[in-house]
Amino acid sequence: MLNVMKEYLLSAAFGLALLTSHAALAEDKVTYGTNWLAQAEHGGFYQAVADGSYKKHGLDVTIVQGGPNAANSALLIAGKIDFYMGSAMEELSAVEQGIPVTNVAALFQKDPQILMAHPDKGIDKFEDLAKLKTIFMGKDGYLTYFSWMKANYPGFKDEQYKPYNFNPGPFIADPDSAQQGYLTSEPYEVERQAGWKPQVFLLADAGYAPYSTTIAARTELVEKNPDLVQRFVDASIEGWYNYLYGDNKAANDLIKKDNPEITDGQIAYSIAKMKEYGILESGEALTKGIGCMTDERQKEFFDAMVKIKVFKADTDYKKAFTTQFVCKSVGMNLKK
Repeated sequence: MLNVMKEYLLSAAFGLALLTSHAALAEDKVTYGTNWLAQAEHGGFYQAVADGSYKKHGLDVTIVQGGPNAANSALLIAGKIDFYMGSAMEELSAVEQGIPVTNVAALFQKDPQILMAHPDKGIDKFEDLAKLKTIFMGKDGYLTYFSWMKANYPGFKDEQYKPYNFNPGPFIADPDSAQQGYLTSEPYEVERQAGWKPQVFLLADAGYAPYSTTIAARTELVEKNPDLVQRFVDASIEGWYNYLYGDNKAANDLIKKDNPEITDGQIAYSIAKMKEYGILESGEALTKGIGCMTDERQKEFFDAMVKIKVFKADTDYKKAFTTQFVCKSVGMNLKK
């Protein structure tokens, strides 16, 4: 009888250990929606998939690629995806509309938004852009950063504005013009088409300084499952350090699989520019790690937008973000 009882207890213990082992191996399924087609600017997230950073943190992550026909921000609001690649501007706008979403990390300390001009035309400083007859930009840019430019630099005027149709041809043909772009893409394309390097002016270095390439989540998820949020944030940050300083070939292969039109040359250019300009590593991120956000900088940007009437002064801007998951020096040991 004693032997039977011993065998029973051993069997029960083995079964419990097996169940515990399976529970430990179970990974939380998570979806992250990007804001555009796969590219090096999304590299850290692809890296965290490729190198097992997400898996190490108990996550099974699917990246849902954005693009011209995607609606990932709407999918986040509807609860169809868990996290979204947002921005300070988007989440502040959501707060004004009563949409409960929160930025939990800001991978890009500097928004890569630029203006570029022709070389050898006397446009050497940001304020020199005011001398030009034409600035090609999208409507959103006209309403936001161009309004900021008019309020903070003399000489910019509405007559300079011409709609940008995502074709660099008009800019290339007009030496008395500037064009909006993304630091990591449009200058590369202009040089490829025109054979000359444009003068590049990063708006963030001129003082227009929203956080971008954020991790946005529904506020409900942030409040009810902070452990999941923390693990996703930490793994994503580790992915970015590994992408910038480690072996990123597998991540780039995943990027090219999602977006077959992107080239190795474009990817290499984008990575080099992100490093050169401190897109991920500048400001607080230099000492507290990629992804860091601060209350002070959020308020400074919000106040600047209130000044140009993009947002209302009584908007509760603090609802747009939380700093509880970042500025913890996560992943800094991976920098080589």
